[in-house]
Amino acid sequence: MTNIYNDIYKQEDYYWGFVPSPTCYKVLQILPPTKHLRLLDLGCGEGRNAVFFARNGYDVTAFDWADAGVEKTKKLAEKIGVTIKVFKANINEYRLNDKFDIIFSVGTLHYISKELREELFTNYKDNTEENGIHMLSVFVKKPFIRPAPEGEKNSHKWISGELFTYYHDWELEYSTEEIFDCMSSGIPHKHATNRMLARKV
Repeated sequence: MTNIYNDIYKQEDYYWGFVPSPTCYKVLQILPPTKHLRLLDLGCGEGRNAVFFARNGYDVTAFDWADAGVEKTKKLAEKIGVTIKVFKANINEYRLNDKFDIIFSVGTLHYISKELREELFTNYKDNTEENGIHMLSVFVKKPFIRPAPEGEKNSHKWISGELFTYYHDWELEYSTEEIFDCMSSGIPHKHATNRMLARKV
């Protein structure tokens, strides 16, 4: 699997910046770290969200497929003065064997191939503590939105509402479908995304 972001992340600047995703604040609101909580960031990129969670008191584990992303996450964590367990992994190949209170992902789930989705989400759900939450976002296909300019060859199509179907047996506390403007490549474009926060009950 090719990874265009490995070369992008080798640049000195942080491609995604340092401002955390708005969904991070949803996690902080719904399940604040008033006790020890373990959080897993699926596809952490350069670490902006993982570092945000660590700064706010969560016990953070994170992985990314790009070596340069892993290194920049470590560098950012060291600069801010927080501890994060971060490693390289391919989301299609990596399986959990340890439980977390929170599983979080932004901008990564579109790399999961369709034939692996049922297995992967079952694995994530089985390895979540009771009353734990998943805060997930995935890009969804819309005929009126052009493909993103990065032209990734290893992304897979998701349709509106598909993410929610994997959580029919969990309590859905938050779900949206949004269209937003993006400048990730320096070229103005749009994305459609489904966002969801579900709780294991």
